[in-house]
Amino acid sequence: MPENKSSLAALTLGAFGVVYGDIGTSVLYAIKEVFGSGHVAFTPNNVYGILSIFFWTLTVIVSLKYVSLVLRADNNGEGGLVAMLALASQAVKDKPALRSKLLLIGIFGTCLFYGDGVITPAISVLSAVEGMEVVSPKFKDFVIPLTLAILLALFMVQKRGTAGIGRFFGPITLVWFFTIAALGIPHIASHPEILAALSPHHALRFMWTQPGTSFVILGAVVLCVTGAEALYADLGHFGKKPIRIAWFSVVMPALTINYFGQGALLLSRPESVKNPFYMMAPDWAVVPLVVMATLATVIASQALITGAFSVTKQAIQLGYLPRLQIRHTSVRDTGQIYIPAVNWGLFVAIVMAVVLFRTSSSLAAAYGIAVTLDMLITTILTFFVIRYGWGYPLALCIAATGSFFVVDLAFFSSNLLKFTEGGWFPLAIGTAIFALMTTWKTGRELLREKVRSGSMELREFLDSVFAAPPTRVDGTAVFLVADVDTVPNALLHNLKHNKVLHEENVFVTVRAREVPFIPTDQRIQLTDLGNDCWQVVLSYGFKNDPDVPKALRGLREKGIELDPMATSYFLSREVVVPTLGGGMRPWREKLFAQMHHNASGAADFLRLPSNSVVELGSKIEI
Repeated sequence: MPENKSSLAALTLGAFGVVYGDIGTSVLYAIKEVFGSGHVAFTPNNVYGILSIFFWTLTVIVSLKYVSLVLRADNNGEGGLVAMLALASQAVKDKPALRSKLLLIGIFGTCLFYGDGVITPAISVLSAVEGMEVVSPKFKDFVIPLTLAILLALFMVQKRGTAGIGRFFGPITLVWFFTIAALGIPHIASHPEILAALSPHHALRFMWTQPGTSFVILGAVVLCVTGAEALYADLGHFGKKPIRIAWFSVVMPALTINYFGQGALLLSRPESVKNPFYMMAPDWAVVPLVVMATLATVIASQALITGAFSVTKQAIQLGYLPRLQIRHTSVRDTGQIYIPAVNWGLFVAIVMAVVLFRTSSSLAAAYGIAVTLDMLITTILTFFVIRYGWGYPLALCIAATGSFFVVDLAFFSSNLLKFTEGGWFPLAIGTAIFALMTTWKTGRELLREKVRSGSMELREFLDSVFAAPPTRVDGTAVFLVADVDTVPNALLHNLKHNKVLHEENVFVTVRAREVPFIPTDQRIQLTDLGNDCWQVVLSYGFKNDPDVPKALRGLREKGIELDPMATSYFLSREVVVPTLGGGMRPWREKLFAQMHHNASGAADFLRLPSNSVVELGSKIEI
């Protein structure tokens, strides 16, 4: 990552919009949900206690856990749960039983991200638009239609990419942070004694005197750390330093000032609990504030939608999802992608959430279970990374992650109380996606075993073929095969029906590795099979874009010249037939067969030239 001052400033500015959009808009609803829950009586001591809990939740979970510890666990500069899972998996690769369990836990955590990805845009945009009710109660009937219209516009522009407007995200969000700080300052100035809540003894006293209430309200307190996972997920885009500078210099101070301003307002005007954020503003500023808040929540939602595209692409690369149509929306930035199926799937789920729950308060009940379970999973994976990957002493690893585990477990347990009130919704989404991912992964393994069991060993087969060689024709045949050293069905069909063999034959296997990127000079592994036949293994990281023709051009350096105009790509396409008594339950086999049928073509995914592809199919029972 460049270290010069100008690039550092630009990266820090960008981090405001992408990394901190979610957590920056939590001021719209977090305090309102805690005090509006009915569990906390309006007393000065309780206001001090709640504000202290908010401050120290931000400090422990964000400042200490994510900014100080988790950001250190980068996978070749990349972050996020998929990167952490890859690190943990590599750390325990000599313990296969433990590795398989960690993979399941990590993939489930990745699936929960989609549940969070549904609730967060819904609650953020809805809470911003609800500010219209502060202007006039007459606007109440327009809140849901306007929210849905904003969300529809947001998802419709995804196919055009965000490169053009993305440069404005950071500055707008920075203005938002200055705005929320400016809202809080006058109220703190009128009640400066509220700053005493910075002391942890107020939080400890509240929890000591009201343990039951403290446990229950943790489900609402967690709203103040919405988007904390984005700190780690966006590590690869900005780097540790800009994320840390943005947090400690602007984001943390602005959030603290606004929350304490809301607390000061509640001390003087308890009736403001119905919407303390907007009621901090003078009457003339409410409408501009609604517009500003809506912009901020749209930016926060955009960051999450982009994250969903990125996570989906990584899951496809690692073999947990079928190939989907992926469009690149920028010629310069390969990270700018658009996945239509994910885009509209998210939109439908978000519309369901808005229509089903109807208010940000109801959505707040649905929020929490998924994100706190994700935080818990991140802590668990972090332990295995620092213990087995970095080799730190066991006592130090337990001390470093144990306290965070207790905090995360307390938040998760509290949020379980909200399961029937809406917490089931994001869990249902995450569980459904987990079923899809595990079904696809298991189905692919069964399919591969079935193909492998009926395949011949490539070297032996070629030896037998060249014992009485068939007619050789000009050009190069590139055979895509899932497993190294097995005979592709496409080759068998070509020999059986055409009775010819190309002058040059390249057998290519594409492998996804558990690292974000693999440099071009380390991508090709070449084996000479003789008789102008070669075996090539192309390795890609889970954030690389597979491009087989481009990779094969690297064979020139190894003395193999392939003429693009005389090269044909042969693919074997299997049609899956579910059978009783197979490797999975009947419903999962049918689901896998449907997913396999609907997967986008390998030719598009591997960027093969459409006019040079030959697909030969076969039916396989699993």
